[in-house]
Parts: sequence; C-alpha cells; structure tokens
Amino acid sequence: MTGIAGEADDAPELPEAYYLPGPDGTFEPTVATESPWASDAQHGGPPTALLAHVLRTRQDADGMRIARITSEFLGSIPRVPLTAQASVVRDGRRIRLVEASLLADGKPVVLARAWQIATSGEGGIPAEGLVSAAAPPLPDVMPQKFFTGYRRWGYGESIEWRWVRGSYDSAGEAVVWARPRIPLVAGQPMHPLERILVVADSANGVSSALSPRDWLFIPPSITVTLHRYPSGDWVYLAAVSTLAPDGLGSTLGTVGDPAGPIGSVAQPLLVAPQR
Repeated sequence: MTGIAGEADDAPELPEAYYLPGPDGTFEPTVATESPWASDAQHGGPPTALLAHVLRTRQDADGMRIARITSEFLGSIPRVPLTAQASVVRDGRRIRLVEASLLADGKPVVLARAWQIATSGEGGIPAEGLVSAAAPPLPDVMPQKFFTGYRRWGYGESIEWRWVRGSYDSAGEAVVWARPRIPLVAGQPMHPLERILVVADSANGVSSALSPRDWLFIPPSITVTLHRYPSGDWVYLAAVSTLAPDGLGSTLGTVGDPAGPIGSVAQPLLVAPQR
C-alpha cells in the first residue's frame, strides 16, 4: 500500500499501482481501477491509459507523438488479468495509425486506435500561430468527497481532486484539478500521456447532469485529442454534460496543465435509471 507525500490528509491507503505486471505480459488490475457502477468492473480511465502505454512501448515511432486516441469499451470491463495486443494499421513517415486491444480470457474488452503525428521540434511553429490561455488556479488541499451517499470506490480514491467549480455533490458544468496518486503500471513511472488519460474518462462523472444514485450515465467510448502532453503531476478537466429527452447524452471537455489547455475530451453517453 502506498501514497504520495503532500497529498490530502484523508487520502486512503492505496495499492502499488493501477496494474501489476503478471506472467506472460499480462496486467492485473488492482482495486484502484474499480468502477463506481460495479465493484467487479473497471473505470474506463485506467484501461484507456493502459492501451496508450501499450502503444507507446510497443508501437512508438521516433519523433512522433500520439495526437488523438479513441478507446471503445465493449461492455463492462472486468477486474481480471488482461493481455494486450498492438499493431500498425497505417504506417507513414509523418502520420501513423496504430491500434491496441485488451483481452480478458481471450475476449477483447477494450479497443483503441490512435494517430501518431510527427513533431517538428521547438521553434517549428511561428509565434503568431501559437495560442495561449490561462489555466484555472489550483485550489488548496481540500477534503476528498465523492458522490453523496455512494459507496467508496477504488478509482475515485486513487486520485486527489481539487474543485475549482462544481463537485461530486452537484450537477452541471465542472472544473477540477486531479492528480493520480499512484503509477499506472507497478515499477514504472507514469508517463504524462498516461496521467491525462487516467483522468480524462472522468469528464462525464465530474459534470454529471443527474444524481448517480438514481441514474446511470455510461460512456461506451472516449476520444482524447492532444496538441501536447501535460507537464507536472496535476492536470485539470473542465467539462459539461448535455442530455437529450430520449436517453442519450454527450460530454465535452477541455484538459490542461498549469501552463494552460492541452486538448479536448469527448464522450457519448447512455443515460438510464438505476435498476
């Protein structure tokens, strides 16, 4: 069990990482991946980050960076050991399309495709083409609270949350700073891309339009588009969810770091009453 120095006083004891390396290249999910909807399922953030980890470590290309990744959740993601596969769909010197999948007992449970785009180095873009925006202020340490009346769940407690606007107790547009307290894979430092993806799939949760005690709002997919990777331990997420009367919804958000915005997140939503 572990934690990070300087974290909130009421932070729970945590496992070593979101995933423990297993035999034959498997990844064993810990309680830190636990979904709010079911204790035997995973939140979408860690698996999406794990797919990016697999693509970065197995299909990386010199001078290229993942600029967009879409993760497709093929149902509830079980908290069981996972195997990973990765391949190149479309190769190229300046743009490549790569894909990866996570399998449970030989069955695909999450798929991802990502575009890698070549960078031109510092100074490659003239100053007049660069747009900057201020980041919201990072609030002081605050008590860690989650959905009102909801059971404790591992993913939520694996992250320190500091709210600028909104909360887990309120509905509507939200802005929150988040810091994963543990690495993605045990024994390996968390890569900036992994950090942002662990957090990004929380966009629909932090900006929930309805109470999770009464309603499900589940994203079957997430797309994150980045023009750069974050720096430092903290990332912020500004999001809003919009619902239609017939049970569909969408969440749109901005992700960033202390230097400002770095990209966007988009999720379609299934919205239905809790059973």
